[in-house]
Amino acid sequence: MTEDLSILTRKGNPPDHSLVYGSHADQVADIRFGKDGAQRPLLMLIHGGFWKPEYDRQHTEAMSSALAAEGWTVITPEYRRIPGKPDASLEDIASAIEMLPHQVAQHNGKIILIGHSAGGHLVLWAAVKCATPMLAGVLALAPAADLRMAHELNLGDGAVLKFLGKNPAERPDADPMQLPAPAVPVTVLQGSLDKVVPPVVPEAYCQAFPKTQLVLLPDAGHFAVIDPQSSAWSTVSAALSGLTDACKY
Repeated sequence: MTEDLSILTRKGNPPDHSLVYGSHADQVADIRFGKDGAQRPLLMLIHGGFWKPEYDRQHTEAMSSALAAEGWTVITPEYRRIPGKPDASLEDIASAIEMLPHQVAQHNGKIILIGHSAGGHLVLWAAVKCATPMLAGVLALAPAADLRMAHELNLGDGAVLKFLGKNPAERPDADPMQLPAPAVPVTVLQGSLDKVVPPVVPEAYCQAFPKTQLVLLPDAGHFAVIDPQSSAWSTVSAALSGLTDACKY
């Protein structure tokens, strides 16, 4: 299967506003308002790119625009991506979750985190390390959920080692697989044809935490799960609706 990479450069609607959550140039976020945002959780979309500085939030433009068109209010934060300094990324995600929702009125007081690939790793980490009463659920899309396995498989040409600066066994605090189970509902969507983060990685996470809902998409690769033009998109929308319904009870 040849991956459709057009989502990485496809433009979306310009953000309605930009927000700031720190003094560094990367401690910023874009926000797009949806017509039903005030009645729904705020979506916080964390981009992937194997934690590398050359990949930023711009490749989530089309996805965040599509979510806003479906009625959600969507924040896409940037975060520092400094090889060998993972705590910069982790601290920024924690700060974004703590600070940004209070700068936005158009949501119902709850947050759903969405993350793709390395962003999937970050939202699974945040589900445990950034516990807040506002957090209603997590949607992890093709997540690098098990850092030790991702390292052993040499995903992203050694991306885990470059991110951490050391063997992941030395940073269990940064690895969702080595943390307690999240206290909020978690859904993992994974393309069965994904070669970038193969299904065995998120499957291992879901086996370790059996309350996690795993949805395998039989004909999808790595980027289909963030592409509003793909056949996987209806499943992404349904998963968000399911998490929203779950937080009502």
